[in-house]
Amino acid sequence: MHEVQVSKADLNRLIMDYLVIEGYKSAAEEFSQEAHIAPPVDFESMESRMNIREALQRGDVEDAITRVNDLNPEILDTNPALYFHLQQQKLIEFIRHGRIADAIRFAQDELAPRGEESTEFLSELERTMALLAFDSSSSTPTAIAELLSPAQRLKTAGEVNAAILESLSQGKEVKLVGLLKLMGWGESTLEQRAEFPKLASAAI
Repeated sequence: MHEVQVSKADLNRLIMDYLVIEGYKSAAEEFSQEAHIAPPVDFESMESRMNIREALQRGDVEDAITRVNDLNPEILDTNPALYFHLQQQKLIEFIRHGRIADAIRFAQDELAPRGEESTEFLSELERTMALLAFDSSSSTPTAIAELLSPAQRLKTAGEVNAAILESLSQGKEVKLVGLLKLMGWGESTLEQRAEFPKLASAAI
């Protein structure tokens, strides 16, 4: 492992890939100038992705949908699962803020018809509507309560980010993460056959 040589150019590309996919626009701009490396996407699209992610993280799904359509309307037109998850997130936000009548109306008008087309969508709709059956978070089953956690917003934002990157012909996963996973798999395979110095790292 210690004898593997990584060129500075390859390392710089890995760093740039990480900054672009994670959306660190300012850092990517500075690194691009310092390392004399061109980003795989334009910085304007990075800023658009981050605005969309921030909108979802604060629960403003409508703003996120508008921004996605402004960026590329085909993203939602050609990805029914993504659009459903955004609508599901909007339903979750209605419930979070106690807008029960709006939640029921929205579920009936927008999500129920999609649930009729897909058993997966129907299952997710039922899970979301189950939030209405519990008065307190302490009595809510974990599988249902987690819909109201910040992690659910992050999950939806991550799905949108991946779809946008795919529309830009850009990888959806940070190459460095993929490389570490591959090295972890290689170690796991090799340790069954021989002893060797292992990569010192956190769980991959």
